[in-house]
Amino acid sequence: MNERQKVGGIAALLQAATIVVGLAMFATLLSDYTTGDPEPGESVAFIADHYATMYVWNLIVMVAFGVLLVPVAFALYERVKTESTALAQTATAFALIWAGLLIGAGMVTLINLGTIADLAGKDPSRAETVWITLDSIEGGLGGTIELVGGLWVFLISLAALRTGALPKALNYVGIVISVSAFVTIVPALELVGAVFGLGLIVWLGWLGAVLYRGSPRAASERI
Repeated sequence: MNERQKVGGIAALLQAATIVVGLAMFATLLSDYTTGDPEPGESVAFIADHYATMYVWNLIVMVAFGVLLVPVAFALYERVKTESTALAQTATAFALIWAGLLIGAGMVTLINLGTIADLAGKDPSRAETVWITLDSIEGGLGGTIELVGGLWVFLISLAALRTGALPKALNYVGIVISVSAFVTIVPALELVGAVFGLGLIVWLGWLGAVLYRGSPRAASERI
């Protein structure tokens, strides 16, 4: 078995797991922070009280996901490049850009969470200012608008359809969820990004199994 394909498959499965864990934390441990529209002061107070949980959450859903994206992108490129080189190269470029955005946003967030927690008891108004700035940066870089991630999924799914490197049904799933990512560029429809996130669990889990277990020819024969 090609080692890069195997590593890419494991990475894709781990990516799906990071989304599941992130959503579970989002809905339970962080529900007071993630539901509704908390005021800056409320957000600062929550971060100060739940610093460790917020740190781990951002580490998982942004930094770890971004790091794992790199081997997945290269495994897919290797799989589809033979008959669709230009499209595969373009898709991989967007994957690497997305990885950089996620990792960068995640690292900025991790540092600034500590700053907010430290300032919360000393200078609450300054802590609120830092949070407002951080929230804007994280939203812009980290995926409130899912355009870059959607482009990767869309283009690599098209390339795989051309080459038969992945199951057709998997490629159609990729195309459908990527459309939901494109919609997030409209401010009023940013919440549609949840569809992209949930769809990625299915797409990445299925992709991981295909990359780990099967050859391109075997994959193209499965539905």
